[in-house]
Amino acid sequence: MGFGPFFFGKRKMLNRRADKLELLRIAEAVALEKSIDKELIINSMETGIAKAAKSKFGHDNEIEVQINRDNGDIGIFRKLLIVEKPENLNTEISLDQALNLDEINKDKKIGDSILQPLPSFDFGRIAAQTAKQVISFNVREAERERQYNDFKDKKDTILSGIVKRLEFGNVIVDLGRTEAIIQKNELIPRENIKAGDRVKAYCSDVRREPRGQQIFLSRAHSKFMEKLFIQEVPEIYDGLIEIISSARDPGSRAKICVKAIDTSLDPVGACVGMRGSRVQAVVNELQGEKIDIVNWSEDPAVIVSNALSPAVVQRVNVDLENKKLDVILTEENLSKAIGRRGQNVRLATKLMNYEINIMTDQEDSEKRQTEFKEKTENFVKNLELDETLGQLLVAEGFSSIDDIKDSNVESLTKIEGIEEETAKELIERAKEFYQKDQEEISKKIKELGLDGDLINHEGLTPGMLVTLGEQKILSLNDFADLASDELTGGFDVVKGERIKIKGYLEDFALSKKEADDLIMSARNKVYKD
Repeated sequence: MGFGPFFFGKRKMLNRRADKLELLRIAEAVALEKSIDKELIINSMETGIAKAAKSKFGHDNEIEVQINRDNGDIGIFRKLLIVEKPENLNTEISLDQALNLDEINKDKKIGDSILQPLPSFDFGRIAAQTAKQVISFNVREAERERQYNDFKDKKDTILSGIVKRLEFGNVIVDLGRTEAIIQKNELIPRENIKAGDRVKAYCSDVRREPRGQQIFLSRAHSKFMEKLFIQEVPEIYDGLIEIISSARDPGSRAKICVKAIDTSLDPVGACVGMRGSRVQAVVNELQGEKIDIVNWSEDPAVIVSNALSPAVVQRVNVDLENKKLDVILTEENLSKAIGRRGQNVRLATKLMNYEINIMTDQEDSEKRQTEFKEKTENFVKNLELDETLGQLLVAEGFSSIDDIKDSNVESLTKIEGIEEETAKELIERAKEFYQKDQEEISKKIKELGLDGDLINHEGLTPGMLVTLGEQKILSLNDFADLASDELTGGFDVVKGERIKIKGYLEDFALSKKEADDLIMSARNKVYKD
């Protein structure tokens, strides 16, 4: 519904009393077509006519327009402020003049405003165009606001629409009353979508933009798979089974972890369905993506064993504090656990939010022996102990000189073979070494030329700073450019072979989450500055 007939008909509607009701009919028709409030349309008309009236009566005037909601009569008024001595006759009026102007002003006083009626007038071409633009703009804004309010609650749901067109790899979807976009990187790789296709997608965000609301859809988001399972599995919809987490490699493979709230249910079986019907419906929507359904457990070792299927896990060493899992399995299960290009272990890592290290029994044994030897040598060298005492301390769980420094005589004397005098001497030597070590580290940091912003970055210890400095990472900008794997180390698959990558701060037992937090806080500081 346009506004041309209202402003540009052969006879101006404002001068046709018989057609005054047409004004209200136009407002009602536009409101119905755009699904917005009729009152807002009329208010927009009043604003548009007021702007046109200013062109007629002068821009210094404060014009107010009132359209009668019953019969369409249009009243045009000049708004005047009552003052003692008017200086601007376009905006001010004396009290006497106001009282003489109209009987309805008899109760007015200084400081109040009155409305002075103005004569109706013929819209000129420019004035009419101005009014039309104001009304059109207000209606468009109201329509955008209505669309935003309609769709802001659709975030985190699945929406369905018709593909309208493709633009530079992005897909524009017609949702009926508005359009949405699936960006190129939010599509499932290699899926063939054409104009006219009906598609489902996850609504990841609804934003206000200068040109109206923007609705972002995704078919690659892990939440899309979760929402599809909610649609296909009544037990999830009813809250009898809960989705704990999910991870996807879109178009290839996915994992979803489920927990039975009703313990009589088999959550994996419910998600698979009779003859795999339920999971197959999700697989079909995801273009053949293979989905592993993992049963949740309170024990991370059980979850990771399930998540790395079809590999058979021998045992799992769990570090709850640092959220690390060392998964030990046989040589023949190693490639199964890692998966093609590391896909299986990568998805399991995302699913559990744990750092997962895959190793054979031999590698685990070698790792333990190496760690035991390194810890023993540290005690023997720096605390001047004999090897037997060093091995005894490591065997009893003391991993570093700090552990001994922070210990007490009572805990040390509980170890068979350590007397009170020996315990006191151990603690004293540990404190002396710590003090000397801190002095040397401070000197080393200064020699390496680390910037103050990196030295003061919260979470980095002096030992970490020395290690970073030796790797020529001297500023917060250098640190912000790193990836967490560069700090913690890990494994990579190169030409089918599993290669160990040494991390800069691997010796400091830094978890992946801690590394991520350190890097992200550095980036926030760098980008903010």
